[in-house]
Amino acid sequence: MGCSKNLVDSEKLARQIEASKIKIVFDPDIISGFDTAIINTCGFISEAKQESVDTILQFAEAKKRGAISRIIVMGCLSQRYKDSLRKEIPEVDAFFGVGDMKQILEEIGGDYRKELVGERRISTPYHYAYLKIAEGCSRKCSYCAIPLIRGPHLSRPASRIISEARSLIKSGVKEINLISQDTTYYGLDRYRKRRLPELTEQLAKIPGLEWLRIHYAYPDGFPLPLLDVMNRYENICRYIDIPLQHINNRILKSMRRNNSAEKTKKLIETIRRKLPGVGIRTTFIVGYPGETDTEFRELIEFIKEYRFDRVGVFTYSHEENTTIFSSKDDVPEKIKRQRADKLMTLQESISYELNSEKIGKTINVLIDRVGEDYITGRTEFDSPEVDNEILIKRNGKRIHPGEFHMVRVIGAENFDLIGELK
Repeated sequence: MGCSKNLVDSEKLARQIEASKIKIVFDPDIISGFDTAIINTCGFISEAKQESVDTILQFAEAKKRGAISRIIVMGCLSQRYKDSLRKEIPEVDAFFGVGDMKQILEEIGGDYRKELVGERRISTPYHYAYLKIAEGCSRKCSYCAIPLIRGPHLSRPASRIISEARSLIKSGVKEINLISQDTTYYGLDRYRKRRLPELTEQLAKIPGLEWLRIHYAYPDGFPLPLLDVMNRYENICRYIDIPLQHINNRILKSMRRNNSAEKTKKLIETIRRKLPGVGIRTTFIVGYPGETDTEFRELIEFIKEYRFDRVGVFTYSHEENTTIFSSKDDVPEKIKRQRADKLMTLQESISYELNSEKIGKTINVLIDRVGEDYITGRTEFDSPEVDNEILIKRNGKRIHPGEFHMVRVIGAENFDLIGELK
C-alpha cells in the first residue's frame, strides 16, 4: 500500500523471502490459494490509512473462510497503530513496523541474509525501478507524520546506491527513479553537505542507464548545482518533482516549510531558466487549518501564472501527534473537497493546453505496455503511474515494453497524448 518507498521495502523483503526457498507472489487481487498474506501498509493520511485497514479486513474475511492461513501486517500504519490494530483486528497473526525485516522472516520460517542487502525482487515492469537513497525525514512540517513513523533522515552511502543501481541496470532496468522522503537533503547527515548533485552525476555515468528521474525534491535548500548536472547529461530526465504544498506566506509559515512565496517563485523561475523545457511536477494541500477563501484564491492565481506540467492535490488530513494537531481542523470537509476539485479543474485545462502545444512534435517515448489497439508509453516528462501517458496507434510493427521509439504527437487529451510511430 502507499508510496513507491513502501514498494521498495516490499521488493527487498521479497528477495529475502525467495532466498529462503519460499514462493512469493505480488498480486493484491489474489486472496486465496496461498498460506500467508503479508500486507505492507501506509499510514500517511486518513484516506491512505482507511485503504490499508480495508485491505487488512478483506484478508481477515478470507482467513475466516479458510482461504488463507496467516496474515502479517507491516509498514507505516502498523508502526504507528500496532497496539490498537491488534485489539481491533485479532485475525492478524503478527504486526511489524518499518525496518522489521529480520523479524518478519523469522515469523514465516525464513533466514535473513546480509549478503543480499540491496538486492530486490522487482515488482514493477522490468524496464523501470525505484531507487531509495535515504530513509526517514528530518523536516519539521507541522502536518506531516512521516518523521514520527520513519524517524530522522538517514542518507544511504553513495557506494551502496551506485552498486544497487548497477545491479538494477544489469537486470534490464532502463529507467531509475530516485526517491526518498526528501531527496534534496541527501548527504547532509552523512557527508555534512548536500550531495544530490554529485550522486546524480555518478549515477548518470553508469553504462546502460537510459533515464534517471528525480522525485521528492524539497524546495527549501534546493541544491542549484543539480541543475548544471542535469544539463550535462542527456540521460537525466528534464523532470523535477518538487512538492510546494502552498504559496500563501502565512500558511507556509504555519506549515513550517521554511519557505516563502517569494523564494518559491524565484526557485521555479531559476529552474526554468537553467533547464529550458523542464517538466515540473508538484503537489498542494488545500483546507489546511485556517485557510481562508482569499488564501486559497492566492494559490489558484499562483497555479494560473506558473502553469505546472503535473499537479497533485491533497485535502488536509488532521494527523494526531503532529504540531498542527492541537489547532482546530476548521475547514469543513465539503469546502476542502470543493477547493480540491476547483484546483484540479484548473490544472486539467492547463494540462490540456500544454499537451496541445506538443501536437506535431516528435518525441522519444519509453514503451510501458502493448495492447491490442494501442501501445502505451511515457515521455521523459512523465513518471510511471502518476503522470501522463502517450497512447500510440498500432501499425503492425512489432513493439515490446522497455523499448524506446520516436513518436509523433497527433492529438491531445486533458492528461494524455495521442501519437503515431515515426
